[in-house]
Amino acid sequence: MADNLYDLLAPHFALTGASSAPLAPDRDTTTAQYLNRLSTLSLEALQTTEPQSLAQSSHSTLLSLQALSNRSHKAFITSADNLSNLRTAIPQLSRNAQQLRDAIPKLDESAVRFSTKYSRAAENPSLEQRKKVMQLARNVDRLSDILELPSLLSTTVSSAAVSSGTAGASSYSTSYSSALDLYAHIKRLQTLYPDSPLVKDVALQAEDAMKEMTTNLIAGLRTQNLRLAAAMRTVGWLRRVAPELESLRSDGETGSGEGALGALFLICRLVNLVSTLEALDPLRDLADQEIQRRTRSADQKEGVQNSSWSQGHQTEKFLKRYIEIFREQSFAIVSLYKNIFTPDQSESETVIPGLRGIDARIKASASQPAHHGDPLQCLPPALATFPMHLVQLLTDTLRTYLPNVQDKSSRESLLTQVLYCAASLGRLGGDFSMILTELSTAEGDHEEDLAYHEWEEVTRKHRALAGRLEQLTGATPKGTPRVTSPTQ
Repeated sequence: MADNLYDLLAPHFALTGASSAPLAPDRDTTTAQYLNRLSTLSLEALQTTEPQSLAQSSHSTLLSLQALSNRSHKAFITSADNLSNLRTAIPQLSRNAQQLRDAIPKLDESAVRFSTKYSRAAENPSLEQRKKVMQLARNVDRLSDILELPSLLSTTVSSAAVSSGTAGASSYSTSYSSALDLYAHIKRLQTLYPDSPLVKDVALQAEDAMKEMTTNLIAGLRTQNLRLAAAMRTVGWLRRVAPELESLRSDGETGSGEGALGALFLICRLVNLVSTLEALDPLRDLADQEIQRRTRSADQKEGVQNSSWSQGHQTEKFLKRYIEIFREQSFAIVSLYKNIFTPDQSESETVIPGLRGIDARIKASASQPAHHGDPLQCLPPALATFPMHLVQLLTDTLRTYLPNVQDKSSRESLLTQVLYCAASLGRLGGDFSMILTELSTAEGDHEEDLAYHEWEEVTRKHRALAGRLEQLTGATPKGTPRVTSPTQ
């Protein structure tokens, strides 16, 4: 029925010029349902109510479309754009799907190759390298701390060197102790990881810092007014920083086990003594001028006196100050040495050999079989020969400048001061009063006899003073030198 009605109305659709004719009932269910409904209506309903119903439905549909367009116009526009791009998107999707299909075998090959390369079935270098990299990433903070150890050590040593010259003893003592603790930690790391290139490099940099610290400590032994506590601390640090100095020449001949540290200490203090004595160069220059004037006066004829000759007053000032400094510094050097390197031995064992017995000690040491490993092993202890060098400095100065002093009381005063210096050093076993008998350098037997007589007179007065002290104290003073006159 619907088909017949559609065939009947089809020419009418063509005459009306509709933009789009409805589809056939066999192709559109809506058309079939409406045509079936028309067949059930009467002729009167078709003429009266159906046109109104269609107009009302059309108007209602138009309002619904307008409301829908107002609400969803953006979605319509987007759908229209997508629909316009659909013609190009579908071919592109097809091409991409073809590329993906072609890439699947390559992906499978890569997956198989990766599985084979990183397989755990056997030792795999790539996995080992990856493990190392991951372990390095986990321990990066620890490695950073280890790499900062040399710079921290160098900074600590530098700050200690600055503090030693500006601040108190406690600040640089703490800095040096911290530096030694850091160095000990680095040495422990080197022991734990002997094959690590990183630890080896850190240890080499630490060695450079320790060399700088050793230099600073040795320079500290050359400072003015070195006290016993500071000297003991410095030597203790040197024993930790440079243990090879202590082990050098430690075959038992030194008797105190100081190795080369004892000689190093004495050399540093000797440098300080020499620099202190060099501060007297202005007085020494005046004394040298008096030597020149005395020499010119001696070259003149007998009985003629040079008016410019001052009888050695400037030389007397120089020698007094020189002997005073020498007495104080020499006693301090030997005393510090004995307190640092021989603290546990008895006095009889620590007294340095007398200057008259040093030659025998050297001969005995030379008669011992030499050590072929180290030719320095056969040398005597540092303190055995050090007083001889000190006395040589004093006697050379006295032999050069004492003839300038012509006043008898002044000469006796200087010689008495020298005897007190010998007595001071004699408390530590370094009495050199007998060597003073060789100070006379005058030419001619008569003048030499006068010099000996003068020395004998000074010695007799000194002995008398020592006797009075013995009567007052009831015992022989420990520091009184046993002096024998050259005529006895």
